[in-house]
Amino acid sequence: MTDELWRQTATTLAGMIRAKEVSAREVVESHLARIDAVNSQVNAITVVLADSALELAATADEATAAGEDLGPLHGVPMTIKENIDLAGSPTTSGVAALAEAVPLKDAPSIGHLKNAGAIPIGRTNLPDFALRWHTDNDLRGPTINPWDPRRTPGGSSGGDGVALAVGMTPLGNGNDLGGSLRVPSLCNGTTAIRPTQGRVASASDLREGGSPMSFQLMAVQGPMARSVEDLRLALEVASQPDPRDPWWTPAPLRGPAPDGPIRVAVTDASSADADVQAAVRSAARALSDAGYELEEVDPPSLTELVEHWRRLVWTEIEHGFLSVMEPIASKDALRFLSLWSQIAESGDRGTYIDDLTRRNAIAAEWSLFLDTFPLVLGPVCGVQPFKVGDDLAGTAEVTAIMDGFGLTVAVNDLGLPAVALPTGTAEVDGRDFPQGVQVIATRYREDLCLDAAQAIEASLGALTPIDPRP
Repeated sequence: MTDELWRQTATTLAGMIRAKEVSAREVVESHLARIDAVNSQVNAITVVLADSALELAATADEATAAGEDLGPLHGVPMTIKENIDLAGSPTTSGVAALAEAVPLKDAPSIGHLKNAGAIPIGRTNLPDFALRWHTDNDLRGPTINPWDPRRTPGGSSGGDGVALAVGMTPLGNGNDLGGSLRVPSLCNGTTAIRPTQGRVASASDLREGGSPMSFQLMAVQGPMARSVEDLRLALEVASQPDPRDPWWTPAPLRGPAPDGPIRVAVTDASSADADVQAAVRSAARALSDAGYELEEVDPPSLTELVEHWRRLVWTEIEHGFLSVMEPIASKDALRFLSLWSQIAESGDRGTYIDDLTRRNAIAAEWSLFLDTFPLVLGPVCGVQPFKVGDDLAGTAEVTAIMDGFGLTVAVNDLGLPAVALPTGTAEVDGRDFPQGVQVIATRYREDLCLDAAQAIEASLGALTPIDPRP
């Protein structure tokens, strides 16, 4: 039994530890053994925190034996992306020049999860500075998709997505500026929630001078898991306040129930891929069977939002910290950014101000739309996740990738919450490959996203953990 503990969800493990069916040490040892067995095949976990994890597990077991009050994640292992602060462990951001950048304090969400009993078991891989949809860098090397090594594991939280998919952790931690939580979840058949901007406090012990405005408006921290139930639990823990983040908002985790059946706008985001469309339809049927009222309709200004997001974010990269990145980022990272620059018109000061102004107008359009349709169901990507190397091939390929993520970056641009989850598999290039959707809601209604995602999951099931495939 203990040999198979790595297969369990975070919620199940917490319940087993609380009931004294297993010890925290047994849970940690099971996951360490799984890491030892499969990580060399996928390179998702970059640093294994075995000694400290076992020490924390021993302390957790002492607390259980003493009858102390136990946190909701007591004894549960978790992984942490290498651009999120974990005290005493380098926040490398996937860059060799930052290999010794060791924070003194945990990031807010990590501190909250640790206080709830979660045990850090490993750090996970990402692209340089988390600015790519593929996980690779010169410091740690590439992370491999366990379903098909020919395709991307996603980015930028690809390490956590893969670690979850192969059972090396039951709970991951990532962040999302342009889909970096949801894209790896799609690519690996796992789940993630992108919270509303301001829901989960964010701060770094190492970052001086703050972030550019679009990053402040769009980037969020969020949990990753293999079940919607785990996302709900982790979000409740991670969304507690921290005075280091002035954007943190004390919004309730559950809002008022809508009158009557919840209306859902179903969109395939103009996808030309039949399997993507089928995934959206299967999730729609699950929601219909659960009592939701569905209508096929596209949200407003989607095409404009894709262009708006990539121009606004690129303007800040170019004028903000590209000069800092160029001497220390990998050749591939700089190649991707160069291609991005060729398809995103760099704005001057006036264009930048106009873009920020226009963002508010589009947000108002969406707010009115979401007043009619409290949920939007659609793809994470309108096409199948790209093959390794496609995001370096040329402007046509990068344009296609960015266009495919249209609905995903629209959510970022507007600071909305969304849950990504799998719907099953389809044969892609001769292999079963995970398919998935995302459920989007208005600001601070993560509860509506999670409720709908749980209904989809109850109907369609989970896909992971799996063994890495050759």
